[in-house]
Amino acid sequence: MATEIATLAGGCFWCTEAVFNDVIGVERVESVYIGGHVADPTYKQVCGGDTGHAEAIRVTFDPQAISYGELLDIFFATHDPTTLNRQGNDVGTQYRSAIFPHSPEQEAEAKEAIERNAANWPQPIVTTIEHADIWYPAEDYHQGYWDGEGQRNPYCIAVIPPKLQKLRKSFAARSKAEAATA
Repeated sequence: MATEIATLAGGCFWCTEAVFNDVIGVERVESVYIGGHVADPTYKQVCGGDTGHAEAIRVTFDPQAISYGELLDIFFATHDPTTLNRQGNDVGTQYRSAIFPHSPEQEAEAKEAIERNAANWPQPIVTTIEHADIWYPAEDYHQGYWDGEGQRNPYCIAVIPPKLQKLRKSFAARSKAEAATA
């Protein structure tokens, strides 16, 4: 079975990782830094906003189970793509909404997804499509954060459950949690 990768930035990577870990067809989600100019940045450097990196996730998925376009629809539904360099209380370019396509086909699908999802938002979508070949894995403690430390973190407790509820309501057929209860 051949897998594909989608790289998406939708604010705090803890929050986007939690959503995509619950999507049927997603095999792995890794928190990463991408789109910057500093080699091998640290979380502290990226949070400072001076490296140019976005907090992002690399989603390894089975295209036979879920399409790249469906992943993008979930991405647009579970974060606010209309706020420039901001998601909730997280402010700075490191929290920008961005798609990092891995092929010309993914880039075309990203443009289509922006157009398709624009009607779902009262403001224009400001999500960028960026070309960044170099990415760096976030530190180990960021990986799988919601399933561990995140469920004791007040910020995560406030932000992640509403995103998961939106996923499970709007994309019930795509949610691992919903499938487990069916």
